[in-house]
Amino acid sequence: MISPIASGTSAPAAIDYSRVFSQAIDRLHAEGRYRVFIDILRNKGAFPNARCFAGHNGPKPITVWCSNDYLAMGQHPKVIAAMEEALHDVGAGSGGTRNIGGNTHYHVDLEGELADLHGKEAALLFTSGYVSNEATLSTLARVLPGIVIFSDELNHASMIAGIRSAGCEKRIFRHNDLAHLEQLLAAEDPAVPKLIAFESVYSMEGDVAPIAAICDLADRYNALTYCDEVHAVGMYGPRGGGISERDGVADRITVVEGTLGKAFGVMGGYIAADRTIVDVIRSYAPGFIFTTSLSPVLVAGVLASVRHLKASSVERDAQQAAAAMLKAMLADAGLPVMAGETHIVPLMVGDPVKAKRISDVLLAEYGIYVQPINYPTVPRGTERLRFTPGPAHDEAMMRELTGALVEIWGRLELRQAA
Repeated sequence: MISPIASGTSAPAAIDYSRVFSQAIDRLHAEGRYRVFIDILRNKGAFPNARCFAGHNGPKPITVWCSNDYLAMGQHPKVIAAMEEALHDVGAGSGGTRNIGGNTHYHVDLEGELADLHGKEAALLFTSGYVSNEATLSTLARVLPGIVIFSDELNHASMIAGIRSAGCEKRIFRHNDLAHLEQLLAAEDPAVPKLIAFESVYSMEGDVAPIAAICDLADRYNALTYCDEVHAVGMYGPRGGGISERDGVADRITVVEGTLGKAFGVMGGYIAADRTIVDVIRSYAPGFIFTTSLSPVLVAGVLASVRHLKASSVERDAQQAAAAMLKAMLADAGLPVMAGETHIVPLMVGDPVKAKRISDVLLAEYGIYVQPINYPTVPRGTERLRFTPGPAHDEAMMRELTGALVEIWGRLELRQAA
């Protein structure tokens, strides 16, 4: 047999892989949304103070304004002491997956605490909130053949990834639009399994889902509910159970999903639900089964954090006060702070290049660290700065930040609040 090359057919041109990769990065630079990781170290016990190593001869003192460690629990003495104790008790790593050597008593205790936090029968730990969303949503869809998932248009990328991975039918409803959601639900076959997936606090908008009304629709159309509480656990409710606890509707949600890396200050993700659903995810989700479990050192820290925030509202109250003060200062200064009822303080810029420029000037000239938020995290044309004031951000820090922003806004001739 004569090969194509031997018969005179020319060989295909070699692919310049390096050029393809370089062009992909060049596109990000051209669009102003190339992401730069700032090289910092936080100062233990003094957060939000930190040291920045980027572009300096040695560390430069900075103030961090964009951490998701909302309550500074990553610095709390109880959390650090618990992690140190666990490190010296059992060592560094977990030793394997939960099925093979990686199931420690710390994991069992924390799952019990999280189930109790949400008033559920059981909980399940994952290595991150992203993994818990992706693994749970995709597994639920595979276990329920023919399911249709109704997803809020502003849901987190990890929820979208889980739905896509499932390969099931999906319907996207306009953000927090109950009428649109009901219209979509009503159009489906009543016999088809349904699940409504939404967040409680939308971290880039700073607004809250109407959970009770969504649950009403779920009851009416026989749908399950899946509520992502990652930006709300630890932050709302008398024990930190999130918006669903604050609003007294946690019992109406089928699956609550949360994170351990934001308000609880450490690392990991989880779901809480009835025992059978948790057992299904535990038994079927590849993202859980085949992943080394969280280090018991991390789990011990989270355990201390969850227990503390169940009993203490001091941190939550101080954080809410700080957020309200910063919003008022920015608004009074004529800056385009976005309205919202939560701890998130977004400042609209509307241009990726300008958002990055503001961030760069704040860090280089003022020692203020806040990352620009660009596409695909937010839609194009809605680029913003996202501030997360915590219990330790005092009035002097806020006045310094506000003054710096006013100066930069004028320097760059940016649009002010309407």
